[in-house]
Amino acid sequence: MFGSFGLANLPPKVKVAPEDVPPPTPISLPRYQPFVQDDAPVDPQQALSNLLKYTGRASAASGLIGLSAIGFDLKLDVEAEELIPVPSFIPDFEKWERLTSEEAGEQNQAERRPIRNGNLSPGCQVYVERRKELSNKNEDAFHTVRRLPPPKGKQQARLGNAYEFFRCLEFFTTYWDDPTQPPSLPPSPELAPAENGETNTTNTPLESSRYEATRTSDGCSMPPEYRQNLISAFIKLVAYDFGCNVSMARYEPRLHLSSPEGHPSPRKSYSPSNCHFIFQSPTTRETARAGLVYGPLGAVSTRPGTNFTTPDIETAQSTDLAREVLAALVTAQHRAREGKVETRFGEGQWWTSKPRWGGGTGGPIGREIDTDMPLGDKDALPSDSDKVVRPAKKPRKTLSIYDAYRMVRPPSSTWDKKARYEAIGRQKGVDYDDIFVISSIFHHVSILRVRIPDRLLEVLGGSPDPDVTQRSWGRVQGWRSRWFDLFDIEQRLTAMRMLWAVMAYQMRKEPEDKDVAMVEK
Repeated sequence: MFGSFGLANLPPKVKVAPEDVPPPTPISLPRYQPFVQDDAPVDPQQALSNLLKYTGRASAASGLIGLSAIGFDLKLDVEAEELIPVPSFIPDFEKWERLTSEEAGEQNQAERRPIRNGNLSPGCQVYVERRKELSNKNEDAFHTVRRLPPPKGKQQARLGNAYEFFRCLEFFTTYWDDPTQPPSLPPSPELAPAENGETNTTNTPLESSRYEATRTSDGCSMPPEYRQNLISAFIKLVAYDFGCNVSMARYEPRLHLSSPEGHPSPRKSYSPSNCHFIFQSPTTRETARAGLVYGPLGAVSTRPGTNFTTPDIETAQSTDLAREVLAALVTAQHRAREGKVETRFGEGQWWTSKPRWGGGTGGPIGREIDTDMPLGDKDALPSDSDKVVRPAKKPRKTLSIYDAYRMVRPPSSTWDKKARYEAIGRQKGVDYDDIFVISSIFHHVSILRVRIPDRLLEVLGGSPDPDVTQRSWGRVQGWRSRWFDLFDIEQRLTAMRMLWAVMAYQMRKEPEDKDVAMVEK
């Protein structure tokens, strides 16, 4: 499903002396839980307008003030029935797990449901296959990834569509200990140097025929892209069958904040986010060739932080939570663009169309000054006789950097021209949008749902909010699942079920003539 990968893509195993291996990075999962009441008064110093002072900086103050300013309230360790707004869209996983492969194939068509892209959702047969693939033991799967012979008496593990997931998970073993494996044992005496200085290899199996998950570094030094690749591969195991995919935005995801309309000195700022998005894939060959995507359905937030037990635990954990909420707000702004046309900040204003430097034409800048250097200067350009004859340059088809700098114009566009922004999965007739964030730290994954009111997006976009001591949108409610360890078989299977439920809910097809009656949770 994701293509084939050769051994050239696998980094070689580096042997490190036991005394040189750094201690393991301790795992302390953040559990910061803010509580907010709808009618609770707001401190003017922590009003939403103060966010403009902290944008662009991932400081501790920005995390604490940001969560307080929007009124974020969070529930921890919720189950799928509470994570999904309408639990009736959750498949009967317990029934599916009791089916054999043959029974799943017979009942598969009856379990499939229409989804919004015109296709049918994956049924129990696909679920049984994914569950079987993810149920492989890590050690057996890593043998297949490394193309090593299986242990005596065992067959090679069949990974199927989970090959890329286990390939990325195997990378983690260099930096993290597999909690499902016993502690590493000291080197075997058979491999100890003999008295003559040679290694004793008597009755020792070939090293190339066995896999050793030996950590040689600590988790703090793991490249951030390893975690992103692992989570993307895990999400694709489910999202691909729903006609979706994980991709990086072509433009940097940013949360845009504007000063209130009518402000004497209008200002617009932003907070960048490193999140990725889950998009609906195109369904026709023409749109696929054009590179179009639809959505986003949700966000994927992976953070490289590993220390949540600093002296100020609240600051460290709240800052990490603020990054997740930032990804949800960015996704909500993108989904709110459905049916709208981009209006760049300052478009049509005099300060983005008229020069205002005294009316003069201005002089040369940058390397343009080289042509006006005085004669005899030691840094002057060589004379014509000293110049080397060079072929004539092709005429420039675009503006030079200096001509582009002199132009007075609004800021560049921030909308992706190849993205068809849609609020996929949003309930009809409500004044909020439920945003799902697939969150990851360490080698763990969690799913966060954030209910973002439309009024909050309006205030972020510049709508006046006369009473700063009272939030006109009430509060922002959040629900978080447990943290699931992707090394653990049962935990990653539970995470897959929750992710499946999210995709089934977001990609549901509703009648166009009348709204579907939904139970708000």
